[in-house]
Amino acid sequence: MTTIAYLVSSAGTITMADGSTHPTGYFAEEALKPYKAFRAAGFDVTVVTPDGNAPTADPYGLQWFFHYPEEDKDYLSSVVRTFAHDVDDIRFTLHHNTELGLAAARRIALLLEAEGYSFADAHELVSKAAKVAWRQDRRLADVMVEDGIDGGLTSAAIHQATADQRAASESLARERKSELEAIEGFNHPVDLRSLSEDAMATFDAVFAPGGHGPMVDLAGNPDVGRLLVALHSKAAPIASLCHGPALMLSAPERADGQWLFDGYRMTCFTDEEEVQTEPGRLGLPWFVDTALKNAGAVFDDGPAAWVSHVVVDRHVITGQNPGSTEAVAAAVVTALHKRSVREAA
Repeated sequence: MTTIAYLVSSAGTITMADGSTHPTGYFAEEALKPYKAFRAAGFDVTVVTPDGNAPTADPYGLQWFFHYPEEDKDYLSSVVRTFAHDVDDIRFTLHHNTELGLAAARRIALLLEAEGYSFADAHELVSKAAKVAWRQDRRLADVMVEDGIDGGLTSAAIHQATADQRAASESLARERKSELEAIEGFNHPVDLRSLSEDAMATFDAVFAPGGHGPMVDLAGNPDVGRLLVALHSKAAPIASLCHGPALMLSAPERADGQWLFDGYRMTCFTDEEEVQTEPGRLGLPWFVDTALKNAGAVFDDGPAAWVSHVVVDRHVITGQNPGSTEAVAAAVVTALHKRSVREAA
């Protein structure tokens, strides 16, 4: 059976640039979705932490605005595309995505449809209001009510739709946290230090989810370096997401003195995205994006911040941000299936 080393940070705090400490851990969505995807694909998933301690979810990553239900997320994307025909023409930031109530667009559109609007007309009206909200940095509900773009809906109905969306996201965050806490491997992970090189070589791939935790205990870790060498030597998939690519900084130098992954194309959470996060604004000790470039990576980020972006270079698979979670998991599944076919031939 195909076996994946699911390498999760067990760090609970990170030391900031000013010497203070800040809560951290793994990012819940990035840890749960790939785990479920790999299990659904029939893979054996062994949860491993650098010290054998149970990992904890980053409290920041459990905030409601990181957990939009898929239907709300997809509808919001379709709305944004109406005023972002070319991603170079728009800067859609974390602030826009999480603080303006734009994720309520689908629920408001449903209210409009109940009042007799067609799907297309409701979408057009909500998109018009969303564009104003984005341009003027105002909440979607306020724009619709105050600017007369309400389509006949009452202020109470529009604000209730926004509140309902938030409640759904809060519920989803709690559900994901509970799912992770119920996974045996997350409660009793394997201690990476206890694995010999031969044991590490039995894995068919490694995957590391993000959250700021990997910056604490996956970077510059000699045991992570041993795992990378074991898998790299047989060209097994080495995959990571968001801040997870910090593990690549544990790779040793080759015989020629260059970093093991020198010249490999890869991505991670970008500096542009980082400065929009709460920890980034408070002052992180270093940024993964810059560190990978300095190590020798050929950095390949997406056309805009926060869009899904996955880079596959040989057997190294990296995803840029939380929005890349499903895509990077799918890339790992595809790579492992192809590998199985080759080995069976």
